[in-house]
Amino acid sequence: MTGRHILHLRIDLPPSPDAELPLRLRRLLEDITPRVQLIAPDTAVLDLTGSLLYWRRDARALTEVVQLRLLVHLGLHSAAGCAGNRMLATMACALTPPDRRTIIDDSPETVAAFLRPRPVRELPGVGNKTAATLAEYGLRTVGDVTGVPQLTLQRLLGTHAGRALYDHARGHDTRIVDPAPAPASISCEHRFARDELDPAAHRRALLALAEDLGARLRASGQITAALTCTVHYADLSATRRSRALPEASQHTLLLARAAYTVYDSLGLQRARVRSIALRADGLLPGSRAIRQLTLDAGDDRPLAIETVADRARARYGRQMLYPAALAVNPRTKADSAGDELADGRIRPGVHVQPGRSAGPSPRGK
Repeated sequence: MTGRHILHLRIDLPPSPDAELPLRLRRLLEDITPRVQLIAPDTAVLDLTGSLLYWRRDARALTEVVQLRLLVHLGLHSAAGCAGNRMLATMACALTPPDRRTIIDDSPETVAAFLRPRPVRELPGVGNKTAATLAEYGLRTVGDVTGVPQLTLQRLLGTHAGRALYDHARGHDTRIVDPAPAPASISCEHRFARDELDPAAHRRALLALAEDLGARLRASGQITAALTCTVHYADLSATRRSRALPEASQHTLLLARAAYTVYDSLGLQRARVRSIALRADGLLPGSRAIRQLTLDAGDDRPLAIETVADRARARYGRQMLYPAALAVNPRTKADSAGDELADGRIRPGVHVQPGRSAGPSPRGK
């Protein structure tokens, strides 16, 4: 390989990670290269370009060194993708099982051979709606898209989206690895007692996670501009999907709606889900919240109830005034996926990881 060498790591974190783990992880990676960007607690991107000569190794060998150090010093297993830019490295990592690595030579022939058979939805910026629009014209793989002129893509998707898709389909990505700290975030995770097939159970977990995130945001006086949902499966693979909120918010109802939308976009069918994580990204001070006016007074009713519920919980505990969907049928308590409370409520096993926040911060296949 010549030119740039970008390494994308997907790290398998323990169920209850040490609060100091992110700092230890960053220090370990910065021993390899100063250009380290931690995107999430379990995701890191490294620019190895300037480090290969120092370490006297090629990209594959230095990737092996990074994974070996993670395992030996921190006990963390990882999957790695290394390529000439961030997009290719991320796509390669997504296809790589734990403790393995995928290296993509930056020659045009190798990049084209990797990209052409991939579904077009794997390219950044291509969601379900864009993929459906492209499918109407028979454009289902990256190879299909490369045969379409840029102006045609711009007519189909708009100027910006069409130009971006044209470049991405040819393996071009100009993003750099930014060592600056990632925007503040708060995240929590629910791990099922056993691999869960029932979509209704998945949605109940999402509701509980949205409720937990909403309560933490309101308690810290913050709002979130986007949500990221990560689903881990029984075969140790994972899917991550993000969605910007129509308006930055701290309200459980709006967070739950967005979480359901992200989950539905995964198109899971009888997937054996091991855990679901929900992360609030791009936190802002609550004073910057903007509420869109509506003619339907019923839209404000749940938000008013939420305020009353927060006060009741602050005084009497979290068992007060929770969503009815999280109550447990006594006949099925033995099959519940979370921690059973005295009143019969199920509270999913939420694991908290501190985020870099301006205020107090808790943590398809």
